[in-house]
Amino acid sequence: MNFINPKTDFAFKKIFGSIDSKDILISFLNALLYEGQSIIEDLEIIDPYSAPSIPTLKDTFLDIKAKISGNKIVIIEMQVLNVVAFDKRVVYNAAKTFFTQLKSGQGYSRLNPVIALTITDFQMFSQRNKVISRFTFADMQDSFVYPDHPLDLVFVELPNFQKELAELETITDKWIYFLKQTNTLETIPETMGEVPEIQKALRIANVANLSLQELEDLEKQQMFLEDQRGAILKGIEEGLQQGIEQGLQQGIEQGLQQGQVGLILRQLERRLGTISPDIQSRIRQLSLEQLENLGEAVLDFASAADLTAWLQAQIQF
Repeated sequence: MNFINPKTDFAFKKIFGSIDSKDILISFLNALLYEGQSIIEDLEIIDPYSAPSIPTLKDTFLDIKAKISGNKIVIIEMQVLNVVAFDKRVVYNAAKTFFTQLKSGQGYSRLNPVIALTITDFQMFSQRNKVISRFTFADMQDSFVYPDHPLDLVFVELPNFQKELAELETITDKWIYFLKQTNTLETIPETMGEVPEIQKALRIANVANLSLQELEDLEKQQMFLEDQRGAILKGIEEGLQQGIEQGLQQGIEQGLQQGQVGLILRQLERRLGTISPDIQSRIRQLSLEQLENLGEAVLDFASAADLTAWLQAQIQF
C-alpha cells in the first residue's frame, strides 16, 4: 500500500474535510483538543472539500472550518513551511473568524467561542519542547482565565513528537503519528487500525483510492511545496555565504588593526617609555586610517604629552 502525505493541503482537506469525514474529524479534534475525551459529539463541516473541484495550490490560509458541540467554531490549519510572520497570521485568522460571525445590526451575544488549531511541520516555539501547546486569555499575575474562552489557540508541533509505532499509547498519540508518518507506511498497523476513524482515514489516504485528477492535483501541490522549500533553502544558503564573506572581510580588517596596534605600541614604548593602560585603550579604538597616521606621527613625539595631545585632536576631529 502507498499512502498520501496528510501534511499537504490537498490530502489534509480530503481526509478531514470531506462530506463523509465527520466521524474522522470528531475523533481527531477530541484527541487533539480534549485529550481523547468525547467532548465533541457532533459537528458541521463548513464549506466541505468536494473532489475533484479543488484549487491546485493553496489559496486560503484555513484548511478546515467546523462548528462543534457547544456552538464553538474550530478553524484548522496544517502548515508545512515556516513563513515570515506566521505566528501573527494565526492570531489574525482566529480574530477574523471571531468578529465575522456577526452581521450588521446583530448583538454581541451571538458571538461564539473560536478555537484555532494549528498543526506545524516545524517548531513554533524553539524555547520549549512540548508537542501540544494551548493558549487562552488569562490574567498575567494570577493566571485567572477570561470567562467563556472567547479565543483559544492550540498548536501541535510535529517535530517534537518522537514516539515510534510501538510506543503509541493514547488516541492522541495515534492521530499525531498518523499526521507525521502515514506517507511512510506500507500497511495499516494493527495499533492504528483498531481505531475505526483512523482506519477509515487511512483508507481515504490510500493512493489506490484516488482518481486520476486527484493524483495530478496532489503531484502539483507536492512540486509546489518542494519549490517553496527549495527557495527557502537557497535564501538561507545565500545568506550564509554572504555572512561568511562579510565575516572574512571583518576578520581581515580586525587582524590588520590588531597587528597595527601592536606595532605602534612597541614603537611608542621605545620612544616614550611605558604607555599607560588608558592610552593603550584609546589607541585600540582608532580606525585603520588613524592608526596609519599615528604610525607616521610617532617620530614627532618628544613626550607622552605629545601623544596625549595627538589622541585628543583625533577625538575632536
